[in-house]
Amino acid sequence: MNLISVDDLTNEMYLELFGLTEMFIEVSTRPIPKVPTLRGKTLATVFFENSTRTRLSFETAAKRLSADSLSFSASTSSLSKGESLFDTINTLDAIGVDFLVVRHSRAGTASMVANWTQAAVINAGDGCGEHPTQSLIDCATLVRRFAKPDLESLDRSKTINKYLSGLKIAIVGDVLHSRVARSNIKAFTNLGAKVTLVGPPTLIPDNIESWPVDVCYDLDQVISEMDVIYLLRMQNERFDESMVPSTLEYSKNWGLDMARLKRLGPDGVIMHPGPINRGVELTSEVADSTQSLILDQVRHSVPVRMAILAMLANLIGGGHE
Repeated sequence: MNLISVDDLTNEMYLELFGLTEMFIEVSTRPIPKVPTLRGKTLATVFFENSTRTRLSFETAAKRLSADSLSFSASTSSLSKGESLFDTINTLDAIGVDFLVVRHSRAGTASMVANWTQAAVINAGDGCGEHPTQSLIDCATLVRRFAKPDLESLDRSKTINKYLSGLKIAIVGDVLHSRVARSNIKAFTNLGAKVTLVGPPTLIPDNIESWPVDVCYDLDQVISEMDVIYLLRMQNERFDESMVPSTLEYSKNWGLDMARLKRLGPDGVIMHPGPINRGVELTSEVADSTQSLILDQVRHSVPVRMAILAMLANLIGGGHE
């Protein structure tokens, strides 16, 4: 069993993940936040792009589940000597790795790696493809905020698309290059939310008519109708400057400041997958406000990734109680 895309998840898997996440949140509050779920297993983070939050949270999750962890960096590996990605994966397979957490700048890489290994492959971001584990963190954060009573009862008869039913979410910014946006559109709509994409026309995908979303190019036009404003990082490394007039102009039209936050209303919340660019996607006052769930997303990253690893281990028959 691999986790390459949000499409790999069934309704039952969402429910299991939410339940396991609650359990591992409790584990994380213990004096020794560790359980033997993956004792004897080995996880390798195989990253070809820079990362802080994703790598550290996966490695922390592995340790809290009593697994061993290996950290692979392309710049210091034999890839710099000409070794192919295929041979690198075969080497890790021969070492005996049970989980491969793969991040790469090219969409489809995680899926390709899954064909080369016996390990369970988890997509930690593949170019402009998907980032399913970040999406599950975001889903768990919203479910805990807006559907906590249902989550605590864990009513297995409840349809999954009721958990965020009626919630209006605006995903704002560089949708074109965002793997997080692609995964979240699928996951949020699976849970019953209504998604609106907001941003400059140059950063909205051309084939958007086939996506289960509404589109608006004016944040001020829709902000008062929303429950959640999900801000995307401006991925300057993935596009040229001609796609937006300027950083200042982007911030003026699509950035979130306190004036716009007031129009969202006191019950509305702010999210961002990080790292945030203060003064571009949002001001420091917004990022640090009581309506911001950004730190909650970070806090939930380890329990959710623990839940993902535990679920995959159970599905492949390798977990320990």
